[in-house]
Amino acid sequence: MRIDILIREIVPQDAPAAAILSAELGYPATPEEMKQRIESLLQQADHVIYVACAAGDVVGWIDVCITSPLAADPRAEIAGLVVSAEARSRGIGRRLVARAEQWALQRGQTSMLVRSRISREAAHRFYLREGYTRTKTSAVFTKQLST
Repeated sequence: MRIDILIREIVPQDAPAAAILSAELGYPATPEEMKQRIESLLQQADHVIYVACAAGDVVGWIDVCITSPLAADPRAEIAGLVVSAEARSRGIGRRLVARAEQWALQRGQTSMLVRSRISREAAHRFYLREGYTRTKTSAVFTKQLST
């Protein structure tokens, strides 16, 4: 079944839907937390979030930024991508990635990096289909800081 999809930049009013999708990705947040994040990220010139809308409802989002690490040239990075379980396998993720790549190219970037949890095998297959190459497997460490 073909559905019409609109890809647009996120707005703070998308926070409730973005929060639900973030939870599907494994990162729960309240709508209020998500609204604060969206408002903060909208202020950053080297950061964009696109949403995919079907029949007016947000069914996916992609979070993209340009990073400038000391040890490497600046590059675009997909910080997050999710499509609702009900809307998957309809080309929405592909369209979100294509829009993110277009944004990166418009800003002079020639490469896009994405990190994906080792257990997300379906996501790995998706990125491989989209022309991405697995270049590294690494461990991630987190420490809670206290004052």
